[in-house]
Formats: sequence, C-alpha cells, structure tokens
Amino acid sequence: MQKEELLHLHMLMVQIKKYYESVSGNTVPTAEYDAMQISPIHIHKNKNLHRVALLTLGNEIVTEMNVHKKPQTSFPQESGAGVVAEH
Repeated sequence: MQKEELLHLHMLMVQIKKYYESVSGNTVPTAEYDAMQISPIHIHKNKNLHRVALLTLGNEIVTEMNVHKKPQTSFPQESGAGVVAEH
C-alpha cells in the first residue's frame, strides 16, 4: 500500500470515529492513539507510524462499539434488492 493511500485510510478512520460519536452520543476513548501524537495531516511522519496509528484507532473504535453492543443505525430494507434465492 502506498503512503498516500494509508494517509487516506487514516483520515477515513478519524471520520468514522467522529460519525460514530455523533450518531451514538458516546465518546470513543482514544488514549493509545492520542499518545502516538500522529494524525492524518502529519504527512512527514513515516508510513509505518501511520499504519500503526490507523490500526490503533480502529481497535479503540471497535472496542467502544463492543461495549455498547447495540446497533446505532438501521438501514431500510429494500424489497427484492440483493436477495439471493436458495435452490
């Protein structure tokens, strides 16, 4: 994976955290991620640090979601769309 792609994924993970917090009303504790002192705008930091930061942030988000274990959003069912018939 190229560094540019990793930076993009890092930014997306930050946006996922913000979105989850806005729809759930819960704050995601990110002590490990914050201790790394790296964000997607730190383009001068090396690729491996961004990879570790991305994985750390993702883990902290998933941990917070598992604490609450209830769906935060629902998606409307579309009639017939995406349904695979069993034979």
